[in-house]
Amino acid sequence: MQTANPVPIGTPTLKRRLVAMVYEAFLLVAVEALAVFTFIFATGNRQEPVYRAGLMVFLFLVTAAYFVHAWSGAGFTLAMKTWRIKVVKVGVAKVPFKNAALRYLLAWGWFAPALAIGALLDLHHLKEWALLLTLGMLAWALTAFLDKDRQFLHDRIAGTRLIALPKAQKVQKPQKVQKANAK
Repeated sequence: MQTANPVPIGTPTLKRRLVAMVYEAFLLVAVEALAVFTFIFATGNRQEPVYRAGLMVFLFLVTAAYFVHAWSGAGFTLAMKTWRIKVVKVGVAKVPFKNAALRYLLAWGWFAPALAIGALLDLHHLKEWALLLTLGMLAWALTAFLDKDRQFLHDRIAGTRLIALPKAQKVQKPQKVQKANAK
């Protein structure tokens, strides 16, 4: 049975995707704060370099678990659901774990090149880091304009794509039936 008016599925606008990413960053702060608390509690708040490195690895893995679980399960995080954006892999019902994990690793392309260049240049000022990260993120965002389907580079390589979900249809409440024989 087909619906009378099928809703076309398109790619969300770049603006919508970037706003969802900003919202996602706020939500991720809460997830990471809980992870930091857990790590500090488990390690007794030790400050040796090996523990600091361990914290970075732990945060990377917690973030991976958050995103990969969401993308390979429902296909979206809370921020993506709010902005009606979903990660899909054409031809399958759910994004396979392998594709979701690859997407997570490749999504570091938003930040990793700038972080590596900043480390190589031995940057120390916040303004320099902010400029470098901004330029790197702009360069990655521009990859959507070079793609025929307007997908980011990490989605193209991972075999996934972002789709715009339609607005939920408002359900009309049934009218109250008035009694025909009013006294």
